[in-house]
Amino acid sequence: MITSKKARKQRKYLYNAPLHKKRKWIASHLEENLLLKYDRRSIPVIKGDTVKVMRGNFKGHEDKISHVNVKKQIVEIEGLTMIKADGKKIAKPIHPSNVLIIKLNLTDSWRRGILERGLSEEAKKEIEREAKEQIREQEIAKKKAEEDAKKEEERIKAEESEEKKETEPETKATEQPSAEPEIQEEKPIEEIKTEPAIEPEEKKTKKMPAKKTVPKKKKEAEP
Repeated sequence: MITSKKARKQRKYLYNAPLHKKRKWIASHLEENLLLKYDRRSIPVIKGDTVKVMRGNFKGHEDKISHVNVKKQIVEIEGLTMIKADGKKIAKPIHPSNVLIIKLNLTDSWRRGILERGLSEEAKKEIEREAKEQIREQEIAKKKAEEDAKKEEERIKAEESEEKKETEPETKATEQPSAEPEIQEEKPIEEIKTEPAIEPEEKKTKKMPAKKTVPKKKKEAEP
């Protein structure tokens, strides 16, 4: 408990408080019908609770809590976003005191035990029945999400295969046929033997050397 009346000490205590205490402080008021049903004015919020925004620019918005930040003591509600200076969209943080709980998430057994304290047997049975219905709804939603994810994967694979088929003929058309060397027909061996040997032109035009003539000896004159 905060015993000091000084604002700076109160802020310091809230900032440096341990997480198990901060978790209890993230609480919101219950709607009137829930207040009478569970005999509680407020309860700590958890992921999955349906709430209504009571103050601020988003006053009147009703949706489920998507995230609870214990350290900063804020909650994020589905459908509430804000735009940063760089154009990015982020979830709008809201303090739990500015929301009203319309429907409780009863899938957590720990929470059901807290709510059932001091209630009659009929109220406890009703809480358990509502919890079973919510669990069944969550299972159906989970299966549907998985089926949608599989269909999306199949659609993406089909589109990729179609793109590959379209690009394959284009690549084949652009490829040029490789120039194959001409194969010379080999002549049979018999034809090669029978063909006369052709002399080169140089040999035909070359003249044979002239033979040397030996001069005959003159006959000696008789005396």
